[in-house]
Amino acid sequence: MITMVDYKVKDIGLADEGRMLIEYAEKHMPVLMHLRKKYSESKPLKGMRVAGCLHVTKETAVLVETLRAVGAEVAWSGCNPLSTNDKVAAGLAANDVSVFAWHGLNTEEYYWCIEQTLKMEPTLTLDDGADLIFTLHNKHEELIPKLHGGSEETTTGVIRIRAMAEDGALKYPIMAVNDADTKHLFDNRYGTGQSVFDGVLRASAILIAGKTVVIGGYGFCGRGMAERAEGLGANVIVTEVDPVRALQARMDGYRVMQMDDAAPEGDLFLTATGMKDVITGEHMKVMKDGAMMGNAGHYNVEINEPHLIKLSKGKRRVRHALDEYEMKDGRRLYLLGEGRLVNLAAAEGHPSEVMDLSFAGQLNAMIWMAKHGKDLKPAVYEFPEELDKQTALAKLETMGIKIDKWTPEQKAYARAYAEGT
Repeated sequence: MITMVDYKVKDIGLADEGRMLIEYAEKHMPVLMHLRKKYSESKPLKGMRVAGCLHVTKETAVLVETLRAVGAEVAWSGCNPLSTNDKVAAGLAANDVSVFAWHGLNTEEYYWCIEQTLKMEPTLTLDDGADLIFTLHNKHEELIPKLHGGSEETTTGVIRIRAMAEDGALKYPIMAVNDADTKHLFDNRYGTGQSVFDGVLRASAILIAGKTVVIGGYGFCGRGMAERAEGLGANVIVTEVDPVRALQARMDGYRVMQMDDAAPEGDLFLTATGMKDVITGEHMKVMKDGAMMGNAGHYNVEINEPHLIKLSKGKRRVRHALDEYEMKDGRRLYLLGEGRLVNLAAAEGHPSEVMDLSFAGQLNAMIWMAKHGKDLKPAVYEFPEELDKQTALAKLETMGIKIDKWTPEQKAYARAYAEGT
């Protein structure tokens, strides 16, 4: 095995503060902690080497240390230049985790960190956004035969690996953890809905009530943001390219229009589509003085920052994670978190309680791939329904909630086809 650097973080002196954050998250992630205890003796990941590329938050740290507790060797990098919590990264490094991440990475540093995790010659990958998967395919095909499989955490990454699979370019099996019900129905909707506004408010301190908030995209993330904006007293406009989702948004009570028509009306614009150029210079030209833009999609391409720079005559950082651009016509437009994931660039990401579900899914995906991956063809696989239900039941149990079960008679009725009205 290739010798690798032990770790690289911003400041190892932050480790004690990071450890407190990790312990705090553990208290709010009972399902993942239950699985850690359940598998700590059998160690189903013993002999596995997991390379992870996922936001280095306190919740991710609980997942990393759970993977180690159930037998895996782990090397980790962040999946976004602005999403690493330097205290948490130091806390992991001090606990002998090979972590390569710090807040404010440039592009070269970002990919250097990913490269370091591959020096362990992983048998499993755990990705958020597919940059680790792309790096393996584009630069390290020699490592692919060693892999049992991998998992993908977010919508943007799943879209891309499905495209790879359709083109015959995917060379090892990947589980779409993002598509698990216990992930996208909760993490994407409730997690994003809350954490995005956490980021907006930390960065800007604006009042949401009374403002017009334009939501770009009405998938689960956009839906969650629209609900929270409405709850905070905003007038909500939704833009969409999918007619079914647009109809859903209208039936949910929101105004639906094209971005061209929404641009002059909005006070706050939030995108969550996974697509480039949702907001372009043409929209910026007609925005109100003081309009603010933020992104909740994985990549910083949804708001066209080069267009914003071209239209402006000056830029200054006015608050943490908030840049003011002075337009050539005198208006001022604001960009949150440099156009990157505002909930992580300006805040701490999703609450621990919702990441408990998502990361329980990731752990189960790693265990499943370790067992079955070598027998699978390169493709994108759905998260097993039974594991999804087990995760949901475990979460309900930690919340003190019991649900009904079918009686034997009801089970028989569900299978009967001779009975009519």
